[in-house]
Amino acid sequence: MAAMGIVRACAPPAAAVAAPSAQTSKSSRTARVLVLGGTGRVGGSTATALSKLRPDLNILVGGRNREKGESFAAKLGERSEFVQVDTRNASMLEKALQGVDLVIHTAGPFQRVEECTVLQAAISTKTAYIDVCDDTDCSWKAKDFHEQAKAAGVPAITTAGIYPGVSNVMAAELVHAARSENGEPERLRFFYYTAGTGGAGPTILATSFLLLGEDVIAYNKGEEIKLKPYSGALNIDFGKGVRKKDVYLLNLPEVKSAFKILGVPTVSARFGTAPFFWNWGMQAFANFLPVEFLRDKNKVQKLVKSVDPLVRAVDGIAGERVSMRVDLECSNGRSTIGLFTHKKLSVSVGFATAAFALAVLEGNTQPGVWFPEEPEGIPLEARKLLLERASQGTSNFVMNKPSWMVETDPKEVILGIYV
Repeated sequence: MAAMGIVRACAPPAAAVAAPSAQTSKSSRTARVLVLGGTGRVGGSTATALSKLRPDLNILVGGRNREKGESFAAKLGERSEFVQVDTRNASMLEKALQGVDLVIHTAGPFQRVEECTVLQAAISTKTAYIDVCDDTDCSWKAKDFHEQAKAAGVPAITTAGIYPGVSNVMAAELVHAARSENGEPERLRFFYYTAGTGGAGPTILATSFLLLGEDVIAYNKGEEIKLKPYSGALNIDFGKGVRKKDVYLLNLPEVKSAFKILGVPTVSARFGTAPFFWNWGMQAFANFLPVEFLRDKNKVQKLVKSVDPLVRAVDGIAGERVSMRVDLECSNGRSTIGLFTHKKLSVSVGFATAAFALAVLEGNTQPGVWFPEEPEGIPLEARKLLLERASQGTSNFVMNKPSWMVETDPKEVILGIYV
C-alpha cells in the first residue's frame, strides 16, 4: 500500500458510515451501543462523538449515578437513555447487555484489575466489545478470552482508545508501508505528550500514578528488558503547536503488543506532560514513594483526591493539548513517523474510541479478542477510514513522512537538504 501522506481531519464519506452488518447486529433494527463509564470524561466524550458520527445509533449511557446519567443522556438526544449498571456486578452487567449490539468499556482505571468482568459478560451475551484499557497486564488478561470469544462469535478489541489504540494503528501502518518497500523494521518508538491531565479527569490521574508502580517493559533487539518508570528522558519534537517536550519511559501495553504482533525487535514508549514541574512530581513519586503504595488502588485514589483540586487549577492554565508521535527505523536506513496533535484530549479520545466502535459495528472485526494492530481486529483496508474518523479536529495529522518534514526546526545542510 502506498504511503498515506499528510491527512487532515475531515468528515468521512457518507457511504463509508454504513449501517451495522449482520455480523454484529442482533436484528435489522438500529444498532444499540452501551457506553460503560458513560458519565465519565472518556465515556462521555465517546458517546458524544458517536452521536455526531452516527446520529442514527441508539446510545445507552451506562453508569452508577442516575441523576448525572439521565441529564447527560438527555443532552445527547432522543435516541439516548441512561442505564444504571455497576461493572463489578456480573448479573447486572448481563442484564444491561440484553439487546445491545456493542458495549464500550471506559470505566477505568484498568490497573490492578483481576477479572475481565465486562468482557466475560459480553461473551456470555454474544455482544461485541471494545475497551480503552491502558494497562499491559489487563490487556493480556483480555487476550486469554480469545478462544471463548471466537467460539461465541463475538468480535472484541482491547486497548482501543487514543493511546493505546489509534497509536497502535499508526504503528501498524508505518510497518506495513516500510515492508511494502522492502524495508525491515528495526526500532519502533511511541512518544506521547499531554498538557496537564488533558481534561480527562481523576481516572487518568489515578492511572498515571498506578503506572509509576510498574516496571517498564521494553524490547531491545528482541530481548525483553525492565526499566525504571519515568526514567530515560528524551527531548522530542512534536511539531507545530507543541514543539519540543521531555518524555519519560512508562509501561504501556502497545509496546508488548507491537513487539509480538508487528514483529519489531526494539520497541519502547515514553510520555511527558506540562507544566514541566508535573514531570518532576512524577519522577519524585516514582523515586520516593514505596512501590507497595503505588500498587495499592485505594491509597492511590486517596492521593488523587488530595491533589486533584491543584491539578484542576493548573489544567485551566495549561490547557489539554495532546500529541502522539510514532517513529519507525528500518534496516535499509528508511526512517518515518506518524504524528497526531489535537488541542483537546477530552474531545479527541472520544473520536478515537468511536472510530473503533464504528469499525466493529460495520463488521470489520472478526470473532475473537484482538489488539488494534492485528488485521483481524482492524483490517488493512479499514485502517485509513479509522484514522480519518479518529483525527476529527486535529491540528496536525501526518503519516509516513520523514521526521524533518514535521519538526519545528530542521537543520538545513546544503541546497535544501535537511537533517
